[in-house]
Amino acid sequence: MPSKIIMATRNKGKVTELRKLLEEQRVDILTLADFPELPEVEEDGLTFADNSVKKAKTTAEATGFIAIADDSGLEVEYLKGRPGVHSARFAGEPADDARNNEKLLACLKGVPPEQRKARFVSVIAIAVPGGETYTTMGTCEGVILDEPRGNGGFGYDPLFYVPVFEKTFAELSTEEKNKISHRGEALRKATVILRRLLENSEV
Repeated sequence: MPSKIIMATRNKGKVTELRKLLEEQRVDILTLADFPELPEVEEDGLTFADNSVKKAKTTAEATGFIAIADDSGLEVEYLKGRPGVHSARFAGEPADDARNNEKLLACLKGVPPEQRKARFVSVIAIAVPGGETYTTMGTCEGVILDEPRGNGGFGYDPLFYVPVFEKTFAELSTEEKNKISHRGEALRKATVILRRLLENSEV
């Protein structure tokens, strides 16, 4: 049974969330920070699945460990799905959460609340070195506020308001967020696959 898996990310916010969601798995969880010699994987896919699969397969082959990769982003209805796969670099290079949020607010300036519907999307890929790659997907519906609220989370969390909680993602605790988030949903599905892989003696 493999004793280690690797998360194909250097995003500390994602690592924190993913570690929490995988804490019941009896494995050591590595990240790309443990392999500083590995180059960044260019996220040039047209979809979240394209990017997550590319990151997972590349990392699995480079390290020899089962790799988990997440590609996620925000789709705003009024902006016809943007920023989508470009969420992390919506305001350009280098990636910057504050500038991304400023650009999103500028794009939605004057747009009424009923037209500010949005959803977070996450696609998680699990790649076995020299073997199969599996994907799962999760979504979370919300509304984009006209100003940030809360100090938690990362990315667009301070602007993403969840009506059922009457809070933004940045105002939720990690436990609350993981219960309803796009990444939480995708990873709960992924852990079923991961558990099977870890128990399979031929992996």
